[in-house]
Amino acid sequence: MTDIAHTGDRPSKFTRNYTLGVLVLIYASSHVDRQIVSILAESIKQDLLLSDTQLGFLIGLSFALFYATLGIPIAILADRYSRRNIIAAAVIVWSGMTALSGLAANFTQLALARIGVGIGEAGSSPPSHSMITDMFPLESRGAAMGIYAAGINLGVLIGFLVGGYIDEWYGWRMAFFIVGIPGIFLGLLLLATVREPARTSPPKPMSRNYLNEIWQTFLLMMSVRSLRHILIGCTLVVFVGYGTTYWNGVYFRRIHGLSPAEAGTLLALIGGIIGGIGTFTGGWLVDRLARRDKRFYVWLTAGVKLLLAPFVAWFYLSTDIATARWLLAILAFFGGFYLSVSFAMTQSLLPASRRALGAAILLFCINILGLGLGPLLVGIMSDGFAPTYGTDGLRYALLLVSLLNIWGSVHYYLAGSTLATDLANAESQ
Repeated sequence: MTDIAHTGDRPSKFTRNYTLGVLVLIYASSHVDRQIVSILAESIKQDLLLSDTQLGFLIGLSFALFYATLGIPIAILADRYSRRNIIAAAVIVWSGMTALSGLAANFTQLALARIGVGIGEAGSSPPSHSMITDMFPLESRGAAMGIYAAGINLGVLIGFLVGGYIDEWYGWRMAFFIVGIPGIFLGLLLLATVREPARTSPPKPMSRNYLNEIWQTFLLMMSVRSLRHILIGCTLVVFVGYGTTYWNGVYFRRIHGLSPAEAGTLLALIGGIIGGIGTFTGGWLVDRLARRDKRFYVWLTAGVKLLLAPFVAWFYLSTDIATARWLLAILAFFGGFYLSVSFAMTQSLLPASRRALGAAILLFCINILGLGLGPLLVGIMSDGFAPTYGTDGLRYALLLVSLLNIWGSVHYYLAGSTLATDLANAESQ
């Protein structure tokens, strides 16, 4: 694990693009394995006799708790040791635990398997962000992060499409087996074909006081005004994103009466393809707008999230499936605009020696609060509304949670006031 590359020039264009491509596939695999439970949730609920609160725990908190907490110590290792090896080990672990999810006979066993998936996936994103930042210069970093973030949509496409059809034809257990096993081969591909890239600054010696190092990095992030607002805004937006999208499979099956394959196909095509195009477009567009004014790195997200609010409300209140489809397409295209800029700015506003740990802290905040509590809150609210509104309780739970996007947009707007100065300060360090 100690075969780190020494500080040097960036790799060739082919090398960095190939490495980025492999990282995208691995990132997609992680989102297949974490996302698939949302399209299988209604079948799991009926088979294991679960409540929506239990589903919310399985979809979110069971995965997010260890995924977020272990991401930070793994990031400390990634700032010093081979990021490639860490990622390879991680993908093999989470893929195996996904396959084991298909053997669960009750809520507790499935929750433990999902915890295992979270433990494995903790080792993917922070070292990947650090590798991308070392390989790509600032002027193309937003686009590179946008391409990497599109792995989410590729994972959504595969997870929903494969999960929906396999669930309908062979059951939810087989779906876990089929999506889990290929990830093991991705880990081996990374080890066989990708070299650890040179770092733009030498790694720091390992600190004996890990908690202090985490705390000092967090204080550094909070002391940078623009980064502080990005951190808060991203957490709020992700809370809404995970809290709603992870329930959309259940929403279309329960509220609109779609079959597993129909719901999976709809969410795969719209969330995977249209969402992927939107995520890439967001990274591409913000790089060009920011050449005129760096505040557009955050202002674009602020404007998009504010303007989308009424469309989100319309989507969840719609009783017509055709209307719901095209509204979902709009939300999917623009919904991921925040991803690339949030990751890229977090990396760009921190010194090189703190980037992997900074990414892990960002992921800790958005995953504990967003992924962990977002779907769980929707499940709790749905169960609470059910005695009065029946199955429509899920509709109103999703609507209320989505309103937090407005709050998040305010923080992205405020981040723009000092962004140019903060970026200049970070580049000079």
